[in-house]
Amino acid sequence: MLSLLRNPLRLAEVAADPAQVSVIDEGLEVCPERVDVAPEGVQQIWRAVERLYATGTQPAISLCVRRKGRVILNRAIGYASGGGPGDAPDEFRHPMTTATPVCLFSASKAVTAVLMHKLAEEGLINLLDPVSFYLPEFGQRGKRNITIHQILSHRGGIPGLPTHESLDTLYDQEQVWKLLCAAKPIAVDGGKLAYHAITGGFVLQKVLEKVTGAGITEYLEQTLRAPLEMKYFTFGLEEAGKHAVARNYATGPEAPFPVSWALKRALGADMSAAANVSNERRWMDAIIPAANLYATAEETSRFFQMLLNGGEWRGRRILQPVTVKRATQEFGGCTFDRTMMIPMRYSAGFMLGGDPVGLWGPRTERAFGHIGLINKFCWADPDREISVALLTSGLALLAHHLPRLAALIRQINLQCAPLAL
Repeated sequence: MLSLLRNPLRLAEVAADPAQVSVIDEGLEVCPERVDVAPEGVQQIWRAVERLYATGTQPAISLCVRRKGRVILNRAIGYASGGGPGDAPDEFRHPMTTATPVCLFSASKAVTAVLMHKLAEEGLINLLDPVSFYLPEFGQRGKRNITIHQILSHRGGIPGLPTHESLDTLYDQEQVWKLLCAAKPIAVDGGKLAYHAITGGFVLQKVLEKVTGAGITEYLEQTLRAPLEMKYFTFGLEEAGKHAVARNYATGPEAPFPVSWALKRALGADMSAAANVSNERRWMDAIIPAANLYATAEETSRFFQMLLNGGEWRGRRILQPVTVKRATQEFGGCTFDRTMMIPMRYSAGFMLGGDPVGLWGPRTERAFGHIGLINKFCWADPDREISVALLTSGLALLAHHLPRLAALIRQINLQCAPLAL
């Protein structure tokens, strides 16, 4: 409480000279002119990152941008731990680097969705089948005809767990499954769009494990992590990763009602609770397919680049082009989301851009990606041939950083202009 009184906006310490807390992966970055980006354009993007860092709402930021498949930025700024709101003044500051793993939170859903589309490609499932075809117990209380595709596109009618359930429930997968099977849906025909913040991931995991006979981490390893040569990129963290991970911080002022109410309904927690839980070892030990995949910004950009390549990575076929198309094509149009409380465009697994403006900036109708707890932005844009991962450690909601966050996304799009057809 004393810490909050001293720092009511919950801001991190900010270095006077951002260069002193910045890391540039010069070995990976290519000359931007080779991919039709001006050197000054890269500098403009990085200055926008520095301005976002200067708000104090993001103790650590890592950014990887690929253009035409080549890395033009792979950089980090700030501290992975130490110097954040609530940290002791004498705590050691661990620098944020481009190799630091970060929890993707809801951006994890994009990866889980791709696993489901891979199952369909292999003929193990049909996305239009009801979940109850594979798991009959799910069909209780009118859910017999809810399809896998509806779950993927946030139209499955089960957007949240009961509000009285604590976050501890997430660590008991059998209890979560019982709650989901017993849940009464808000709709069964896919007619109501309501973002499934946590629930959908557990349903998809159960289907995957039923048809493969293996765990979701094993299937992820076989399908994506090993072929893409990732170090992290899995649910939870091994022991070595726990010591390297970026700590999450609730930053900015407390969200006012009704925003706080909507957040609690979607996540089952406010930002402070979400930050605290995600920094616990048991969160890092758990498998939560909608929320706790860990990766670096470069690994996340690599994943989206593979999709941008039509499912290919370094000459290796990961997904068929038609699978990528099915995963990223719009479903249902721009519709008011009853959880997010804003109009949204979704595919069966991704958040889509818009024209004249969308989540991924102006004129991004063909872009697809996913945000993670409001402040992490991961996407690909076929028109600009970019794959981007902007990972942050601050869980800020309605704070003064939002204009600078929007300006950074706009700057990436501006400097990586759409390519001529």
